[in-house]
Amino acid sequence: MTQKEAKARLKINKMLEDAGWRLFDGEAGPANVDVENKVDMHTYGDDFQNTKTGFVDYLLLNENQKPIAVLEAKRESIAPLSAKEQAREYANSLHVRYVILSNGNTHYLWDMQFGNPEPISSFPTLESLEEDKEWIPDADALANEEVESTYIAESQMPDIKMRPDYMDEDRRKEFVEKNKIKILRNYQFRAIQAVQKSAKNGNKRFLLEMATGTGKTLTCAALIKLFLKTGNAKRVLFLVDRIELENQAKKSFTQTIGRDYVVKVYKEDKDNWRTADIVISTVQSLLASARYRDFSPNDFDLIISDEAHRSIGGNARAVFEYFTGYKIGLTATPKDFLKNTSQNQNSEKEFERRELLDTYRTFGCESGQPTFRYDLKDGVNDPDGPFLVNPVIIDARTEITSQLLADKGYAVHRVIDDTDIDETFGVRDFEKRFFNEETNVVLCKTFLKYAARDPLSGEIGKSIIFTVSQKHAEKITQILNQLAMEEWPGKYNSDFAVQVTSNIRDAQQFTIQFSENNLCGQTRWLQDYESSRARVAVTVGMMTTGYDCSDLLNVVFMRPVFSPSDFIQMKGRGTRLHTFEWIDYANGESVRTSRKENFRLIDFFAVCEYFEEKYDYSVPLAIPKVKESTIGVVSTTLPGNTGQDFAIVQPFELGESDDVQTVSQTTVGSEGMRIDREMFRSFQDETKGDVELSDLYYSGKIDEAVSYLRSHILGEDRPRFFMTPEKIRKIFNLDRRLEGREILDLIFKDKIPLTKAEYIKQKFDEFINDKKLGDELVGEGYNDAFELFDAYISNRRVAEAIDNRDYSILEGFGSLSINQLVRLGSERINQIVEYIRDYINVEKLRVKD
Repeated sequence: MTQKEAKARLKINKMLEDAGWRLFDGEAGPANVDVENKVDMHTYGDDFQNTKTGFVDYLLLNENQKPIAVLEAKRESIAPLSAKEQAREYANSLHVRYVILSNGNTHYLWDMQFGNPEPISSFPTLESLEEDKEWIPDADALANEEVESTYIAESQMPDIKMRPDYMDEDRRKEFVEKNKIKILRNYQFRAIQAVQKSAKNGNKRFLLEMATGTGKTLTCAALIKLFLKTGNAKRVLFLVDRIELENQAKKSFTQTIGRDYVVKVYKEDKDNWRTADIVISTVQSLLASARYRDFSPNDFDLIISDEAHRSIGGNARAVFEYFTGYKIGLTATPKDFLKNTSQNQNSEKEFERRELLDTYRTFGCESGQPTFRYDLKDGVNDPDGPFLVNPVIIDARTEITSQLLADKGYAVHRVIDDTDIDETFGVRDFEKRFFNEETNVVLCKTFLKYAARDPLSGEIGKSIIFTVSQKHAEKITQILNQLAMEEWPGKYNSDFAVQVTSNIRDAQQFTIQFSENNLCGQTRWLQDYESSRARVAVTVGMMTTGYDCSDLLNVVFMRPVFSPSDFIQMKGRGTRLHTFEWIDYANGESVRTSRKENFRLIDFFAVCEYFEEKYDYSVPLAIPKVKESTIGVVSTTLPGNTGQDFAIVQPFELGESDDVQTVSQTTVGSEGMRIDREMFRSFQDETKGDVELSDLYYSGKIDEAVSYLRSHILGEDRPRFFMTPEKIRKIFNLDRRLEGREILDLIFKDKIPLTKAEYIKQKFDEFINDKKLGDELVGEGYNDAFELFDAYISNRRVAEAIDNRDYSILEGFGSLSINQLVRLGSERINQIVEYIRDYINVEKLRVKD
């Protein structure tokens, strides 16, 4: 054995011992590692009698001294996978299911009954292999499992389909709500189907890109049940990136599938986690002291990463990749708007682009398209919904912030604290290099004036305010509490606003209490109304992701935001649906309800304008350089540093007067915000690059191009793009279905399709020209003909009345009068109707009747 081989063997021996394997007999029992074991390898087939002899580097044995795994070792300079086929022969001859390949530095675990060798960073224990041996994954069973809308409901209430109140459609909704039964929505069902299909195609990693508020946790519960029920997982690890999300996930899984499966939080049951079917943990808990290495790589067969781009970033990747098995990532942050950034290493946007692209690659989505996508626009415009709400944007700017936001910036020319100030500040400098107390007071007063009110109690609706820093959050909280006590005496006692930042004790618990409506107790505005006395959570970044508070009515930016993903996450806090409810016990328990139709996004730093108008979605945004300044700068050397000085900026008080300068209100319609539409650009760019489609289109072979588009590119069953005509229709807020030619023109020529009204008018003009009726149909005759043309296409009821010659049902209907039909006459009516039948696909123009 060479010195290099010996070095690799020493490392491997140490890793075996760390995993509990015994290289020598001892008090714990006889050795269960056999070194250089001789193996007779048969050549199967006609030449079965011929054998050859080999030596297994390490043969791992079970408690009965029977082989359970083959470990092939290579010197450090040789890739372990080079021994794959040799190890396969040994394993087959010994009837062993598991193979470990290692060169001392790089290691793979291969379950020969399931897929390919998987990278591991430590060796499996005997206990984990024994347990894993009972597990036989079956991708066909996974794909063929029938998942219905009641998939979760049947775990909550096994006989739900037989319950009279559920069988009665008139009573079903009340029954479901009363018993807190979870019924899968159509898009959640499609997400599960997408995973099933991808798994059937041999994939083991999946990425679900679903907007905040669309029920990712419920979808996960269904997926967990799917994997456990079909035997494709014996235990599941659910990773989150914040402590409060552990309890949130445990509560959700217990309520949904807790009857069937045991759910535990790892830090609460460190000694009994093996008794759980679902183990929930923060990434940080497993990272601490490398605690994840206390597990065997195959202890979990399904690993789900919530907010994947955060929980697998940086050091957290070590935890995620440590385990083998199926892996599912969840994210509410689409990466399409970062598609065209350059490789500038000093670009904020480039860093974010790389982070998100890495997430997609990690989950096997190399093309940049997730396994399933359902965005904010889908949630708002879903024909079964809406399931999400859009914001009403309140853009408010003070005299000082208006100057900070202007290209010229805010200029200061005076002496402050005996220091000459002659400098221009930008929006990024607020509360970092200077602060102005009166500006903060104006921001708080403006928030109180324009914030949405609770529809039942009339008080300020529950709100999250995002601030620049913990110090800024402290200031805003203090100002708001002072104003609230002055404005509503007796209602609050310095508990109107609560600071929720990482430096505050029990901040994590505050986030839970705020969501559960008991932060600082119950409201004093309406007796027996379940809503928090604390109305405002003032934070920096703690409540940006994964935070579920459906009755939130105000999201407030008291800070600039430059990251698209941060912006999406922050505004996403308000998009959830909610029905406010109060029982008036004094009046016979009468119930008052109010449905949340929107939320207010109060923007003091033009964040919405930035992402709607100024943010360049194709050019990287460079990190601004800090200007040289002597204002409040202290030179210091950090501990352990090489001696390089770092500038620590201490903000100074500006002491200027300030007041509101402009306030504008914009209601975001069904088309959504620009940042929500950018995903189409990615699809468009990639489709343009399809050489075959491009050649067909530009050579005029439109019918063939349309056929190719439908068969190779469009469709929910093609996760490479996951783009459908219906999704394109919603992105461009069109009121009709699209034809293939129109989609091609949109892709290649940026030609926006006509609205339904424009399309019908165009087709009517073609009818006039084709039939040469320009001189004949004028005045009233033209109007009557057009209204028949329009009504017959647009309205199924009108078309059926005309086809059946049953004109009486049109009386008072509004779309078309009987008098108009009389004036046109049967010959003209037949001419128009026959033309429509011959040349117009009316179904594409009837999105909703």
